[in-house]
Amino acid sequence: MMEASDGEEQVRDADRLIAPPNGSTNELQNVGQEHNIQGQMEEFLGPQSEYNEEEEERKYYRRKRLGVIKNVLAASVGAMIVYSVYMGLLQMQLILHYDMTYREVKYSNLGLEDIDHKMLMGINVTPIIGLLYTPVLIRFLGTKWMMFLASGIYALFVSTNYWERYYTLVPSAVAIGVAIVPLWASLGNYITRMAQQYYEYVNYKEEHVQEQKKLPKGACHSYIIVFQAVFHIIFHLSFVFAEFPMRLVLNNYLHDDKHILCKVKTCGAAVSGMIPGFNSTVLINLPRSMLLIQVESVLMGFAFLAMIIFLVLCGAAYRPTEEIDLRSIGWGNIFQLPFKHLRDYRLRLLCPFFIYSGFEVLFAITGFSLSYGVCILGLKKLWLLIVVYGLSCSVFSSLSLCILRLPRWACLMSGSLVHFVLLVALMAFSLERQGDHMYTEYLGPLLLITVLWGLGTALNKTGISTLLGMLYAEEKERLDFVYTIYHWWQAIAIFIVYLWSKLPMRAKLSILLATLLLACYCYWVMERRLAKDLRPRLPRIPRPRHKVKGYRYLEEDNSDESDSERSDEEEKEENEHVVEEVVPEEREEGAQGGDSPRARRRGAGVSSTNGMPM
Repeated sequence: MMEASDGEEQVRDADRLIAPPNGSTNELQNVGQEHNIQGQMEEFLGPQSEYNEEEEERKYYRRKRLGVIKNVLAASVGAMIVYSVYMGLLQMQLILHYDMTYREVKYSNLGLEDIDHKMLMGINVTPIIGLLYTPVLIRFLGTKWMMFLASGIYALFVSTNYWERYYTLVPSAVAIGVAIVPLWASLGNYITRMAQQYYEYVNYKEEHVQEQKKLPKGACHSYIIVFQAVFHIIFHLSFVFAEFPMRLVLNNYLHDDKHILCKVKTCGAAVSGMIPGFNSTVLINLPRSMLLIQVESVLMGFAFLAMIIFLVLCGAAYRPTEEIDLRSIGWGNIFQLPFKHLRDYRLRLLCPFFIYSGFEVLFAITGFSLSYGVCILGLKKLWLLIVVYGLSCSVFSSLSLCILRLPRWACLMSGSLVHFVLLVALMAFSLERQGDHMYTEYLGPLLLITVLWGLGTALNKTGISTLLGMLYAEEKERLDFVYTIYHWWQAIAIFIVYLWSKLPMRAKLSILLATLLLACYCYWVMERRLAKDLRPRLPRIPRPRHKVKGYRYLEEDNSDESDSERSDEEEKEENEHVVEEVVPEEREEGAQGGDSPRARRRGAGVSSTNGMPM
């Protein structure tokens, strides 16, 4: 029994010593497979030999720069189409409604003359209150969506001409008056923002760009000059395309000039009003209603095209976090800041130029074109004068690129000099019409004056927009307020032109001349103050406060901190940031208390807030 048990134990020991036939090889195979899989994963997740991070980053920012150029071109073309449709339709509408036969036959009891008067009042008077709501609309909707909405309002104005009634034309005209200042403030803001973005995409490796800090002074000025020139080159073509309905459709229905001007005795500087004695019937026969509907349908299609361009092709002007910051300073502050920015001596001294900018464009397309051009050459030559003016403005807008090499005052002062000479010449020019004589010999001189006036307009418009962009290039959170003030003063000028329509021509020219001289003097004073490095009095823009649910991730310290956990000191510090701090406009040397610690603290506080990244 003992021998048997010993044998069994030996057999069991032998079984334990003998390894299974494939056990060791399986374990070795698993170990090799694990190493192989791990190596493949490291090769897959590790840096690729074909992947060049720097090259991919360069390609990415090149696409971003092309996107910025696309945005500038799209905004320019969209604005050009909107104003081509608007001015073309308004011109055709006013000429048709002026004709007494058209009013009596088609709308005998409607009172089109009174409707036109109230419609023009809505377009010219309503923008006066634009300063109250424009910044709120831009901050609430965003720059891109404000442009889209405004273009939709212009399309609404076109659509109301299908059914010409008081309750369609007048409300749509008032809506256009409401949209004028927001549209132009958004366009100026958008083009300047694109220049800032282009600079950021070109210099994406710079530390201040990566950390979204304030741009260095003068860093993006060259891009602002180029983009503003491109915008105005394209936009001024709207004067050309606006004359297509007049030239292709309405000119075929106009009487000859002998009939239209038979009672006109004086032209030029001796005129009071527009054209005294202008015949009340200008149409040979009435255009067919279906023809007018076809023209309006084409214009409506282009208005929708402009809306699509703004919606699809224009990118956002600000990053989403910047949009949140712009809105979160409080609607009360947004409402007040345009008025507070008027304390800035730069804007105050540029106000006469803003007003003159509105004067001279409306004088070119109404005063000069009618009292000089139509009065001498006839109504059929009106389209030619406007087309030449638009082409001149477009071509000469490229001269603003000279600011890349010349001082920035060269553009504005050159345009002012041209207009000064023309105003003096127009004040001395008048003509007494005699019988049925056609004064075709004046066609060349009038076209030359039109070209030179377009030169001055191009330098004036492009120069002011570029100047504002250069002055506030580093203050991107102020751009909407600055451009709102600019176009609000232009709206004031448009309203004044609407009021002075009955004045003598020499009185109008005198107002233009006085405004121009005052504007040049104020601009010279502004440049002298800037040369002396006098710091402007800028209002304090409150620090963004993100108290809304969903935006707490933007808090700097603790994004999960609730309002109940905030200490009293933090609440007090946040409230202190809302208090306005301004830099004195001028510090007199030797003034008592000028170097006090309190004054130094105020100056340091403002400089630090101006440099705050958005």
